[in-house]
Amino acid sequence: MVVFLFIQLNQDHMKAQVPDSISFAPIPHKLYWNNIPARFSVSGNSLTIEAGEKTDMFRDPNVTYNTDNAPKLLFEPDNDFVLVASIEHAFNYKWDGGAIVLISDSVHWIKFCFEKDYTGAHRVVSVVTNDFSDDCNSVEIPSNKVFYKMARAGNVITLYYSMDGIKWFLVRHFQFDAKPGFKVGFLAQSPTGPKCTVKIANVKYQAKKIKDPYLGE
Repeated sequence: MVVFLFIQLNQDHMKAQVPDSISFAPIPHKLYWNNIPARFSVSGNSLTIEAGEKTDMFRDPNVTYNTDNAPKLLFEPDNDFVLVASIEHAFNYKWDGGAIVLISDSVHWIKFCFEKDYTGAHRVVSVVTNDFSDDCNSVEIPSNKVFYKMARAGNVITLYYSMDGIKWFLVRHFQFDAKPGFKVGFLAQSPTGPKCTVKIANVKYQAKKIKDPYLGE
């Protein structure tokens, strides 16, 4: 079954058209929108999110830029979990990106993003925000698609990337104290362009605590 939605400009109509919750086969919890996308579709274990223009999630350390209007499809996960997804988009405009996110509150969150960076590269980027964003650029990816894994074990978060969804490389391993009721999910953003359409696929979710951060298992 495919769910497809066009969002209208009229706000009242928009609210009427967006379902209160969304079922997504790989996730055993209901999902909800935080910021409405321009459009989206759900089919099997794939999700497509289109972000409109000037959409982003970032808190600049220089306190010159602070926004959180990117569309995010979120759910409340188990305390310990492993979430895997491939992220793919066209990289048309600077900072276009798709991400896995973990949100404790408006100023404490993680954005694990596949982003077109300031050089034009397709970049693995992790943003850890504790009041302000720690923006860390990692490896350049030679394609429009990458696999991401986010694992939570207690108050420790581990982030990985993979080219094939089999062999994983550790990107970041750190403590992050998320409040009870924290949310996890998927984001699309287009800070400088008119839109960005992100395909989230190959989604897998497990309620478990990893034993080895280097293997992610």
